[in-house]
Amino acid sequence: MDIISDYRCFEGRQQRFSHRSQVLNCGMSFSIYLPPRATRENVPVLFWLSGLTCNDENFVHKAGAQRYAAEHGFAIVTPDTSPRGPDVPDDPEGAWDFGLGAGFYLNATAEPWCRHYNMYDYVTEELPALIGDHFPVEIALCSIFGHSMGGHGALVAALRNPDRYRSVSAFAPIVAPTQCPWGDKAFINYLGDNRELWRTYDCCELIRERADQLPMLVDQGESDQFLQEQLKTGLLEQACEETGYQATIRRQPGYDHSYFFIASFIGSHIEFHGHELGKAS
Repeated sequence: MDIISDYRCFEGRQQRFSHRSQVLNCGMSFSIYLPPRATRENVPVLFWLSGLTCNDENFVHKAGAQRYAAEHGFAIVTPDTSPRGPDVPDDPEGAWDFGLGAGFYLNATAEPWCRHYNMYDYVTEELPALIGDHFPVEIALCSIFGHSMGGHGALVAALRNPDRYRSVSAFAPIVAPTQCPWGDKAFINYLGDNRELWRTYDCCELIRERADQLPMLVDQGESDQFLQEQLKTGLLEQACEETGYQATIRRQPGYDHSYFFIASFIGSHIEFHGHELGKAS
C-alpha cells in the first residue's frame, strides 16, 4: 500500500491509501478513519459503500461521520465504487449510471466486465482482509452501511453474510434492483440474462428467501427524487412485512437524496451500529 493523504481529525487520523487489487485486476484507493482509541487497542470497523458517481472520498468530505466515529471508537473504511484505470471498461455512451463509478457491488459474469468488475468480492473479502492485516482493527467486529447503490450493496452483503456483519444500515437504498431502470441496465450488462443470478443481488428477494435476520436500519427521504422509479422503498417494507423480518425503516419528511440527508442522520446510524457492536464485543 501507498499512503496518499493523512490528516488529524477529531484526535484521530483520516487517511487515504492506494493498493493493487487482485480481484479487480487494477489499482484501487480507499479511505479509512482511525479514532483516537486505535492508538491504544484494536477497534471495531464500519464499512461504508457509496453511491453512483462517487469514489472513496465523497463520504469522507460530506457526511460528517468522523466526529461520531471518534466518540464511539470505531474505524470507518470507505472503498471506491468501481474498479478504475485505463484498462477498465466504461459505459460506451459515457452515462453516469453504469461503468466507472457504478460497480453495483456485484461480481460481473459477462464480458468485458468480468475481468475487472468484481466489487462484491472486493468489499466482502479482499478489502476486509487487507484492513485486518494492516490496521489496528478487530475485523471480526464489523458492520456495513451505505447510500443508494451503496445501500443496495450493504444490504446484499449483509443478507448474504449474516455471520460476518453485526448489523447493516442504509440511506435511500436501491432495494429491488431487479425491478428498476438502474438495476436493469447494470444487471443485463454485468450479469447477462440469467435472472436467477440477478435475484442473488436483490435484497427484497434475499429477504423473501428467508435470509437470517440481523439488525437493519433504513432511512428514506420522502422528497427523494428517485424514490418512486428507482429506490422503491415500499417493496422492502412489503418484503419485511411478508416474512416477519424485523427491520427499522424510517420515512423522513422533506429530505432528498443528497449528502445533506446523510449528514442529518449519520449520527443515529453510527449509534445504531455502536449498540450492536457493543453487544458483540
